[in-house]
Amino acid sequence: MDTGGDCSGGGGLEEEAARREREWEEVVEAVAYDSCTWPPPVVAVCGPGNSGKSAFCRLLLNTLIARYRKVGYLDIDVGQPEFTPPGFVSLHVLEEQAKDLTILYLRNPKRCFFFGDVCAKRNPKLLLTYIFDLYDYFLKEFYCFREVDNPEKSAIPLVINTSGWVKGTGFYVLTEMLKYVSPTHVIRVSTTVEHKNLPGGTFWMNQYDADPPINLVEIGAAHNSPRHLLVKKEAKITRDLRLMAYFRQCLPRDFNISCFDDLIRGFVSIHPFQLRLSKIHVIDLHRQVLSKLYIFQKTAFI
Repeated sequence: MDTGGDCSGGGGLEEEAARREREWEEVVEAVAYDSCTWPPPVVAVCGPGNSGKSAFCRLLLNTLIARYRKVGYLDIDVGQPEFTPPGFVSLHVLEEQAKDLTILYLRNPKRCFFFGDVCAKRNPKLLLTYIFDLYDYFLKEFYCFREVDNPEKSAIPLVINTSGWVKGTGFYVLTEMLKYVSPTHVIRVSTTVEHKNLPGGTFWMNQYDADPPINLVEIGAAHNSPRHLLVKKEAKITRDLRLMAYFRQCLPRDFNISCFDDLIRGFVSIHPFQLRLSKIHVIDLHRQVLSKLYIFQKTAFI
């Protein structure tokens, strides 16, 4: 039985995986330790869905933490966020490296907004408002240069994880975000299917605008590599797991949950919080209420 072809094919995949792993590691090292990266880098990672953006972000975060001790992480992918349930836009400040880059974690954000959808199509302007607010908050609280010798108050780098929807409304949100943030680095993750990729160059700039001082880096998508970093994500399954993990925190540790039905049964079994009516005080703000209407208003409010 001739197995030479199979062995050769397997060896080719392993070589490609090793090459891609080296490519990713070289890029994150350049971003983190380039002597020109002061102030600390603001890095936007862009590319189509299932290309490995989240995996690359995890590797980049670990490398930046090793140098700066703290790293900001702005997650604007409401469909498949890294550290929160779906539907959230969030800002995190990370201080510990992930020990296992293939495990997805829930983390408490420094600040977040509930967008309420897994897609920007219904209200892209609201999503952009949330993104801009979180970025402004990061600049105010974590990108300070007044005390560069104080590690607790010095500026920290920022990694921005973007959505894999790079056409139509998704492309509009991405370009508006890049214009507003003006990152120091844009990592463009590309697949072998060219029509799925983002345009080359500073695609978010207007035709007659001067090119900003920015580092544009293109890397290959993570198909089959790097294997120890890549988490294959089926969108719906990942969202379900995120939601279950989030609400699981409200239930006893020994309560077994394997599906949404188990989660629902768990919440039904919880005794609701009870409060006597006599303990409730209603305070009316901004307007006066006639005394004869107060009882009616109080009853309707409750």
